[in-house]
Amino acid sequence: MASRWEEIKVDNNPMRLYISHPDGAGPFPAVVVIQHQGGVDKFMEEMTERIAAAGFFGVCPDLYHRDAPDCQDDGPTRRSRLRDATVIKDVNATVDFLKTHKLVDGHRLGITGFCMGGRVAYLMAAANPSFSASVAYYGGNIAKAWGEGPSPFERTAEIRCPIMGHYGEEDKNPSPEDMRRQDAELTKFGNPHEFYSYPGAGHGFMDRHSKNYNAQADHASWPRTVDFFRRYLIEVAPKKAAAR
Repeated sequence: MASRWEEIKVDNNPMRLYISHPDGAGPFPAVVVIQHQGGVDKFMEEMTERIAAAGFFGVCPDLYHRDAPDCQDDGPTRRSRLRDATVIKDVNATVDFLKTHKLVDGHRLGITGFCMGGRVAYLMAAANPSFSASVAYYGGNIAKAWGEGPSPFERTAEIRCPIMGHYGEEDKNPSPEDMRRQDAELTKFGNPHEFYSYPGAGHGFMDRHSKNYNAQADHASWPRTVDFFRRYLIEVAPKKAAAR
């Protein structure tokens, strides 16, 4: 397995990507990994590496790249500056990078994310038809828009790929009621989805560097995530996405 940083341009500005992939010539199915509000930190590097260890090309874009390089603001402050329009642009640029990479099968793309990244994974399942599977870990504020336009929840009818969601029973955002509301909305539009709730787990239960880490929820949810991506990115025919 190999891991490294690369850089692409978005709006003529550099955006760093943390990349991890299996050894070999590929091409591999790929999964975009979306950061939590702490940024592309050690936790996000580790999750990208776990994706690669499962046999996928993992890439985690730095969605805070529009901040100054010496920015010292905390995660919540940096997250508050994000807007859905620019997030979509950043993830679409990451998808374009994958589709031209020699190690990637550009027709087999998935997305996952944690915390704010879970929200983005839900949003991008609607915003980019290239994705064949989306896994959202405790995505908060899915019913709220960042800037102008509809919220991810309001775009549910546009989702064209299966979704998996992981939730902590003790979480407040997303709450168990939020999970039920998303379940009902996806069911209304006939979208295949699998939701799991973990007893005793709160927000951020996958982060081994956090006091909220819950090993039981981690060990139960991750095999489900890997199996989901294998089902939809490996075992089914490649997805020929329509042009955006």
